[in-house]
Amino acid sequence: MVDSHMKRRKFLYSTAAAGIVGLAGCSGDGNGNTNVSDGGSQSGNGGGNGNGNGGGNLSLRVGTSAGGTQDVGLAVERAVSQESDSLEYSTIESPGYIGTIRRMANNQFNAGITDNNSLMKAIDERGAFSDQPVDRIPNYGFYAFPYSIYIIARDGTGIETFDDLAGANVYPAEPGYSTRATTLDVWSQDPTADVYDQMNIQNMGVDSAPGAMEEGNIDASIAYGTPGVRYTGFVQEIASRIDVHYVEPTDALRESAESYSGAGTGTTSYDDWQIADADIGTDEVFHWNLEVNYTFNPEANADAVYELCRVVDEHNDVVNEGEAQFNDFESTGDMLGSARENIPVHPGAVQYYKDNDAWDDSLQEGESA
Repeated sequence: MVDSHMKRRKFLYSTAAAGIVGLAGCSGDGNGNTNVSDGGSQSGNGGGNGNGNGGGNLSLRVGTSAGGTQDVGLAVERAVSQESDSLEYSTIESPGYIGTIRRMANNQFNAGITDNNSLMKAIDERGAFSDQPVDRIPNYGFYAFPYSIYIIARDGTGIETFDDLAGANVYPAEPGYSTRATTLDVWSQDPTADVYDQMNIQNMGVDSAPGAMEEGNIDASIAYGTPGVRYTGFVQEIASRIDVHYVEPTDALRESAESYSGAGTGTTSYDDWQIADADIGTDEVFHWNLEVNYTFNPEANADAVYELCRVVDEHNDVVNEGEAQFNDFESTGDMLGSARENIPVHPGAVQYYKDNDAWDDSLQEGESA
């Protein structure tokens, strides 16, 4: 089973990239509505000035979605309160990863937790940003955690590999979930687009999915969560109620996942990351990863960003004790595990990495406001 080393998740893959309650596929339409894994919704306007430089103290106002993302943010906030004498950290409820990018662009807070896929779409003005682009993209700070995704199928369907999903009723999570968006982005490009085009994509809420699969209306579903920690609630329920098995990735699926810029990939031993103690017929799972990051507006105080990087690096164990989903960094360089060459890194974070001999010269430094 999972040893203590794995429980703290030494799984920052070179290519990288939930709870029974609280680990959601973090979603939002950018207008204040956020879906969470139990089928409910959260809203918040994130109002207020986000410059975080008043009063002589270092401060960061961090836009944070509901569910597992909020759990991570609160664990970081607790670590800051315990381990920093200079930084004030405030968690501000925000409507999903896309909504967080939009509200940071509107200066409603100066820091936020969002994901690489949403950042890439904002940069390229794709998806939700095609008709409503934003004037600026937040700078990268550090890698927070992954949502890792693969496919399971109901026993008796005859689905063994990804190619068998052509013509099947496939559930890629609830509409609006970032895990769903990333999955469909991977599947819909070559060389997997031909299989994706033949799928019957199911659009129900996560609260309805286990029953629909039990009744035979869903043949296959994505399974996701944080390796070595837990799966999202509806996946746990499916595996508890229904006999399911792993859907083997084809070479085409691996190629699609590895070539998609908005996701990371990796493999995890199934013994280290079991769903409800179910035997799904595999020793390891190949997954594509929604990579979730801490990001900062250019005008966020560089000393404040530097201090937050120091806290999560030097006191990583304190954050993990508060929420195991947060990455366990073996080295300072692991904090850059999800960095991309076309997403500038905040100057305060850059200075921290340089001071700790962890800076990657292939990355670009953001401009100070």
